[in-house]
Formats: sequence, structure tokens, C-alpha cells
Amino acid sequence: MIPVVVLMMYFSKVTPAWLLPYHQYLGWIACWIFVVASITDFFDGYFARKYNIETVFGSFLDPIADKFLIVSSLIMLLALDRVHSIVVIILVLREMYMTSLRLLAMTEGIHVPVSSLGKWKTGFQMVSTPMLMVNEDVWIIPIPLIGTVLMYIAAFLSLGSALHYSWSMIQKLREKRMEKRRLKKLQREQA
Repeated sequence: MIPVVVLMMYFSKVTPAWLLPYHQYLGWIACWIFVVASITDFFDGYFARKYNIETVFGSFLDPIADKFLIVSSLIMLLALDRVHSIVVIILVLREMYMTSLRLLAMTEGIHVPVSSLGKWKTGFQMVSTPMLMVNEDVWIIPIPLIGTVLMYIAAFLSLGSALHYSWSMIQKLREKRMEKRRLKKLQREQA
């Protein structure tokens, strides 16, 4: 679905002649495909956890696909001047940072659970992104303005959640090191 979203957004900026009659619908098509992709991703994860049918491949591929969808959408929104570059930088760097942090946690055998700030960030981001894809008022509702405000909230929450994850990771690493020291000391005393 990612290539279709990107193409619809691209063609909404650079519309070839054969798409001119449909120009006003391109943002809506990108919006609804993004929404469908987000909803199916949610249910995929929900059912995998509920029925305990998670696979290593799925748990590896799912977050990457999520990041590809949101990062490519943010880049296209930036290209269309619908979101500020600082917001895109914050959100994209946070995604890269969190992926790195999770890899570090995995190599250390540490589990860092998803925080409520991270869930709220994702929620605001998943609501604001399709609003900015549409980029037109619906009836009297200022969809682009609401989408922009929600995207700024997502960026703010993204910084907060990154700090929270970092602090949590530091605490867990300290606990693990202290446990290793305690075990070494215990082994020396028993020897």
C-alpha cells in the first residue's frame, strides 16, 4: 500500500494530464489507503497477540512496514509543504532512535515495554497524517488545521516518549549490571 500512497500524494503535486479530472480525489485516495493500512496493521497485531500466533518474521517485519508507511508519508507531506521540516525531522529521527534502542535492548536481553506516551504519539500521528493528505476543509471543519495541530502534538509526545524510553533503558541496564556484579561477588564468596 505504501507505493500507492506515495504515488497518489506525488500526483497530487505533479498531476499528469490524464489524471487532471481526478486531481481533487488523489489526496482522498492516499488518505483512505493510509487509514486502511493503519487499521489492518492494528488488527493484525491484535489478533497475533490474542491468539498467540506471533512469528519472528512478523515481529521483525511489522514494525519496519509501519515505519516505512509513516516515514514515506511524512516525507511526501513535507514535499507538499503540509508539515514543517522540524516536525518531520523530530518524528523520523525518533523512529530511527527507537529502532536502535530496541535493538540494543534485544541484544542485552532487556524488554522495554511500549509506554502510554508512545501509544498516544502513534495515535495522534495516525490521525493527523491522513488529515494532512486530504488537505481541504470538509463542510466547515478545518481538516488541515486540525491535522497540523495534531501533528505538532505527536512531535511533542514523540520527544517525551523518547526520553521516557531512554530513561527506562538506562535504569534496566543499570539493574542488569548490578545483578551481574552481585552474581560475580556471590561466586567469589562461594569459591
